Amino acid sequence: MIVNTPAITLLLGLFVFLVIMKFPIAFCLALSAFATAFYMNIPLSALTIRMVASVDSFSLIAIPFFILAGEIMGHGGVSDRLFNLANVMVGRVRGGLAMVNSLNGVFFGMISGSAVASISSMGPINIRMMKQQGYPLPFAVALSCASACLALLIPPSHNMIIYSSAVGGISVGKLFMGGLVPGVLLCLLLMLYCYIVARKNNFPIGGKFTFKEAVKITGESLMGLFTVVIIIGGVFAGIVTANESSVLACLWAFIIALFVYKGIKLKDTVVILKNTLKTIALVMTLIASAGAFGYMMTILRIPELTTNALLNITSNKYILLLLINLTLLLMGCVMDMAPLILITAPILIRVVTSPVIGMDPVHFGVVMIYNLGMGLLTPPVGTVLFVGSAVGKIKIEETSKALLPLYLVMLAGLLLVTFIPAISMTIPNIMFGN
Repeated sequence: MIVNTPAITLLLGLFVFLVIMKFPIAFCLALSAFATAFYMNIPLSALTIRMVASVDSFSLIAIPFFILAGEIMGHGGVSDRLFNLANVMVGRVRGGLAMVNSLNGVFFGMISGSAVASISSMGPINIRMMKQQGYPLPFAVALSCASACLALLIPPSHNMIIYSSAVGGISVGKLFMGGLVPGVLLCLLLMLYCYIVARKNNFPIGGKFTFKEAVKITGESLMGLFTVVIIIGGVFAGIVTANESSVLACLWAFIIALFVYKGIKLKDTVVILKNTLKTIALVMTLIASAGAFGYMMTILRIPELTTNALLNITSNKYILLLLINLTLLLMGCVMDMAPLILITAPILIRVVTSPVIGMDPVHFGVVMIYNLGMGLLTPPVGTVLFVGSAVGKIKIEETSKALLPLYLVMLAGLLLVTFIPAISMTIPNIMFGN
C-alpha cells in the first residue's frame, strides 16, 4: 500500500496547528482539507460537493427540530416543574437534593438532548437550592455538570444523530434505545455516590410533601414529560421514526409551553428561533467541514492505516478497547465533542467492527458518546465545565477539583458499558432484532 506521507502530514499537521492557533474547529477542518487537496492537485470542487453531500442527509433533519424543542421547553417553565417532580421522588432521603440533581439530568435530557442546554437550564435551579440547604458550592456545581452529561446518552441525543451520519447511516432509533440503559445506569451511579457522600458529611434531609402536593406536582410535570413519550415511546413502538418524533415533539413542546405552562408568549418565539438557528448553523457548518476532512482522510487511507496500526499493537480485544477508550478520553480533553465524533468515528469504526473485536456499531456509538461526554467536563475545552462554573459563579479550578471523584464514578460506568454489551444492546435487539 502506497502511503502519501507528505500529504498526511500536511492534512493532520495543519489541522493541529490551526487548533493551537484557536481557529474555529469548522475552519480548521475545512482549511486543512482544501490545502491538502490543492497540494495533491485534487479539484477543489470535489470537496465542495462532498461538503454539500455531508449535510444533505435525511437523518440530520431531526437535529433542528430536537434543538428547537429543547429551546422551547427550556424557555417554557419546564425546568422548575422537573425539579419539583424529582424532589417528590427522591428528595426526602438524606442527600436527596443531590439525588434530585442527578435525576433532573435524566428528565431534562429526555427533552433537550444537549448537555450544555441541560446545565444552562437546570444548573441555576439545582445549584441555588443545594447551596440554600448547606451543600458545598463546588460539590453542587460539579454534580450539576456531571448530571448534565446524562443528556448525551438519554434519547434524544443530538450527538447520536451526528455519529449515525459519520459512520454511514446506522439506525438512529437503535442508537437512541442503545443509550437509554447506559444513561439510567450512570444516573444510578451518581445517585449512589451522592448518598454515600451525604451519609459521610451528614448532608441535610430534604423536605417532605403531602400526598395532595405530590399529586399536584406530578400532574403539572406530566404534560411536559409527555414529550418523552412522543420521542421514546413513539420510536420504541414503531409508530414514528426518529425524524417524525422530532417534529411531533417540537409541536407538543410549543403547545405546552405556550398554552399550558404559559412560560412563553408569541413574541418570545423570535428569541427562541434565533437561538435555534445559531445552534443549527454551527452544527451544520461543522458537519459540512468534517465531510471535506473525512473525504481527504479516505483518499489518503488514514482509516486503513490506523486500523492496521492498532491491530498490530495487540490482538487482545480488551486491551484494544482500553487503548481506544484512553485515546478518546485524552482527545476529549483538547477538542469538543461533535468534531471528535466526525473525525474519529469513521476511523475507529473499522477497528471495533474488525473480526478481532467484533463490536456492534450501535454499541460502539454509545461507548464513544459516553466517553467523549466526559471530555466536556475536562479543561481546557470542557464546555459544560465552563458553563457550570459560570452559572455557579466559582472558579473553574474549584469545580475541576470537586469533579475528580465524579470522574471515577463515570469511568466505572464507562468500563461497564464498554465490556458488557448487553447494557447497550438488549433494548435495541428486542426492538429491532439482532
